[in-house]
Amino acid sequence: MMTVRFSLALMLASLLGLAGCVHSPPVPMFQLDAGTPEVPSKKAGIQVLLGPVTVADYLQRETLLQRQPDGSLTAAPDGRWAGSLAADIDQVLLRQLSWRLDSQRLVLAPGNPGFTPEVQVLLTISRLDSGPQRPAVLEAQWRLLDRAGQLRDSRLVRLEEPHTGTAADQVRAQSKLLQQLAEQLASAVKPLEGQPPVADAPRKPAQPAAPAKAKEPQPPKIPMAAPVRTDVEVFRF
Repeated sequence: MMTVRFSLALMLASLLGLAGCVHSPPVPMFQLDAGTPEVPSKKAGIQVLLGPVTVADYLQRETLLQRQPDGSLTAAPDGRWAGSLAADIDQVLLRQLSWRLDSQRLVLAPGNPGFTPEVQVLLTISRLDSGPQRPAVLEAQWRLLDRAGQLRDSRLVRLEEPHTGTAADQVRAQSKLLQQLAEQLASAVKPLEGQPPVADAPRKPAQPAAPAKAKEPQPPKIPMAAPVRTDVEVFRF
């Protein structure tokens, strides 16, 4: 009898578990959209090193965060990122910049051996989020270095994009912001194309060491004679 009751209880638990699985909808997963960038027509083009691209710590997770009216962040119950958000950001910017600069020679940091960029783009993204009642917001800072590693341009950026409130449209709005950022970066990078290569400073020929001076012979030192005392008294007895 106990065996029958145990079997019935096990079957009931299994059925309830299956029912829960059936009624729990799968959580949608999202990726950023790079838009419809065309493949660059030039096989060469300006050489650009993109990165390092630094992303805020709170964005380095799979959870799709929602900005609330009071400014707090909560996890979205109806969506998550399909993989690394930071990697998605890199790819969106790389494809957009390559298209807008019409160049195939864009490389993500740290770069490849032998690759000498004309421009390096240093980028920090401190905010990229949205909420059901809050617009998508992107806050970032970028700096441009030339061939010689000198700072040529720097800018703080804050962009906003409205959306309808759904998780899918929030991701679309965030993707749009990254595309706008890439457009600004491309406009700043273009004037730096065609820089003359950095010439190596000429090296001065090594000067031969001066020969050591021969020491002049010193005259022999003659000991000076001490005077003989002649004032010694002699006593005779």
